[in-house]
Amino acid sequence: MTATRLSWRDSPAVQGASRQLRGRLKWLESPLATYYLILGSAGMLVGLGLVMVLSASSVTSYMDTQSPYSDFTKQAVFAVVGVIVATVTSRLPIRVFKVMAFPLMLAALFLQVLVMVPGIGVEVLGNRNWIRVGGLQIQPSEIGKVALILMVALVLSNRQAYLHDPRRSILPTVPYVVLLIGLIMLGKDLGTTMVVAVIYLGMLWCAGARKALFGWLAALALVTLPIAVWTSGNRTSRIQAWLGGCDNVDLDGCYQKVHGMYALAGGGVWGLGPGASREKWQWLPEAHNDFIFAIIGEELGLPGALTVLALYVVLAYACYRLIAQTRDMFVRVASAGIMVWICFQAMVNIGSVLGIFPIVGVPLPLVSYGGSALVMTLFGIGILLAFARQEPGAAEALTLKPRRVARTLAVLPRRKG
Repeated sequence: MTATRLSWRDSPAVQGASRQLRGRLKWLESPLATYYLILGSAGMLVGLGLVMVLSASSVTSYMDTQSPYSDFTKQAVFAVVGVIVATVTSRLPIRVFKVMAFPLMLAALFLQVLVMVPGIGVEVLGNRNWIRVGGLQIQPSEIGKVALILMVALVLSNRQAYLHDPRRSILPTVPYVVLLIGLIMLGKDLGTTMVVAVIYLGMLWCAGARKALFGWLAALALVTLPIAVWTSGNRTSRIQAWLGGCDNVDLDGCYQKVHGMYALAGGGVWGLGPGASREKWQWLPEAHNDFIFAIIGEELGLPGALTVLALYVVLAYACYRLIAQTRDMFVRVASAGIMVWICFQAMVNIGSVLGIFPIVGVPLPLVSYGGSALVMTLFGIGILLAFARQEPGAAEALTLKPRRVARTLAVLPRRKG
């Protein structure tokens, strides 16, 4: 008899490892898997962000206010507010988001108009994209991102039967996009404009828009983007710095890029340790904001940088689960919008720090310093959690958990005396 030849896949060691892996991943079949993936990844990013904001801002905070904790304290307050907003939002039924879409869109456009009003609008680093009311400074474009996501998702879900006809399904969403992008561009914020445009494209793709439409939109971008770049000296210098013209570190657009590279190189593989950054000593501009990833790489090294990337991948995977498992067009398109918003903005921010993309001045979601950005991103996380609670079996599982805890506590022995 001829002996049967076994492949390496049939070996006992491989089979045993495969069974262990399947056992460990079995929890992904739980109806609460998506909920906890979103909650865990977002929570860890916020926690890491608070630690790194404290480290990256301590020197400049002390120089400005004689306290190394001033910027961290503000960020911590906004984080608490954002967590409360996310918690309340996660308990809302889906119909509430449909009802709030249009009022929130109107409010976002109104606040974006206020950016151009003297005495209310504030210019920061060449971009006029803020309003100051009393002692509170708000970035209306962050509200606009969430408002646009809900508004476009509502329109496309209501016109689902007409997706084959762009004039009846997609055209009604164009005025909201054009108004929001136009108002943002009045403030010269090209980075946020790009993020909003990509969010819109991602939602159209998820909704099933015709591929020919994306060809026309790509052609439009190829025409308008160079014009937007070459009509601004600041943007032109950043493009030139990105293309490699940084032999002199003091050239426009080069200083921040070069010192970001110094931070990453100085950290090496394992990093200098928490709080040990050298570049945060007033060398690297916006170390606690747009370039916080450089400080993460400098202090926490490659493991810290890869951890951040992994958390965004987990969040993207959780959003994909929502998109793939739901039959509700509103949930599907809105989840895609939030996923594209957070993940694309993270990709652009990290790519800018690494020199893969030009520096466009967008923060790292959930991590960078910025109150309105953090609160609105956590609002978006709350929306995702609300969607995840509506998955089959999720609501029932969450309802049973407190009962299980109560039963467990009831059988614990009581202490005497």
